[in-house]
Amino acid sequence: MKIDIKPATGKLGILIPGLGAVATTLIAGVEAVKKGISQPVGSLTQMGSIRLGKRTENRHPKIKDFVPLAKLEDIVFGGWDVYEDNVYEAAMNAKVLEASLLNEVREGLEAIKPMKAAFDKNYAKNLDGTHVKTGTRYELAQQVMEDIKNFQADNGLDRVVLVWCGSTEVYFEGSEIHETLAAFEQALVDDDKRIAPSMIYAYAALKLGVPFANGAPNLTVDIPAMIELAKLTNTPIAGKDFKTGQTLMKTVLAPGLAARSLGVHGWFSTNILGNRDGLVLDDPDNFKTKEVSKLGVLEDILRPEENPELYGEIFHKIRINYYPPHGDNKESWDNIDIFGWLGYKMQIKINFLCRDSILAAPIALDLAIFCDMAKRAGMSGIQEWLSFYLKSPQTAPGLHAENDIFKQLIKLENTLRYLMGEDLITHLGLDYYDDMFAGA
Repeated sequence: MKIDIKPATGKLGILIPGLGAVATTLIAGVEAVKKGISQPVGSLTQMGSIRLGKRTENRHPKIKDFVPLAKLEDIVFGGWDVYEDNVYEAAMNAKVLEASLLNEVREGLEAIKPMKAAFDKNYAKNLDGTHVKTGTRYELAQQVMEDIKNFQADNGLDRVVLVWCGSTEVYFEGSEIHETLAAFEQALVDDDKRIAPSMIYAYAALKLGVPFANGAPNLTVDIPAMIELAKLTNTPIAGKDFKTGQTLMKTVLAPGLAARSLGVHGWFSTNILGNRDGLVLDDPDNFKTKEVSKLGVLEDILRPEENPELYGEIFHKIRINYYPPHGDNKESWDNIDIFGWLGYKMQIKINFLCRDSILAAPIALDLAIFCDMAKRAGMSGIQEWLSFYLKSPQTAPGLHAENDIFKQLIKLENTLRYLMGEDLITHLGLDYYDDMFAGA
């Protein structure tokens, strides 16, 4: 049965808290694609295809032609930041994209000026931005809601989504104020400092029925209060932490080791990066938030409680070092100590010289476009099918996160097939087995 999805008519606004390297790379990239200057490589919604039916049918449409997604031509960008730079200036400062490319889309980028941010320096101590709102937590939430409504009205938008591209906040765990919507709303009124800035944006969005995707490892929507609000307003949420760089490699390699029942003694990972992300993570409290997000990946894939002989004593260590000369060009090294037949030891070494924002930008785009479609399809609450894009996927309470990227892709594709009334594909190939046993 095909799900009734409202068409993607009119304009879609993508509002981004944090107009830094990732956001400006995304915005400039979309403008470049719209002008025919570049291709949206890395974006499943723009470049990916999907198999439908049996292999013999040979049906492989583009995903953007299969499901009703917003078109790039219909997207309008906006956002908030603690610095006043317009998107062109911020992109030039980030130094991710070449000046020659940015100058070709300069007019569109200069027109996007950040709104003042809801900010608390205690959550990102190494940032000194002054382009910020003032007021209590409740007042900040009201101001953000007004920003969203005004942005929608001023740009003639039919729909809006929010994607957090801001900094990693300091590590903290949920408390009683995060347990219920009523408690959270009272804490807003009380100006409780345990409400992080990212939660203010998430609350404002969800209160208005606007989908929210969390691209950082912050708690944000991963609390009962936000899940309750998302359900109440029939709004999709997705979190957390864009899957780029080193963790992407882990979710590709670790499933392969597990599939072959090869053991792992240790996995040591270290990174160097500059830009604002590296500066923020140079603070131990912010780094811990990222560390917790990255550490859970191996455990969720290898499941040491199920395979103690192979993965019961893994030494897993992660380091992130701020190194300004590298800018956005993050470099990661992994040393993996594995063992095989009869316990004989082997090693794998990975040196990944990646561009963090180049990998993150298409993820942010896909999350925005898919969350918009999910809203139009009547899907609310945690969108576990979008785990494909995230380091620390949000799941229903009590469930293991699935971090195997190949299983995540199957779930994403089967969700799209389900929405469009197509048969789910398990790759079992029953027709092949029917032939095999035909003479039995």
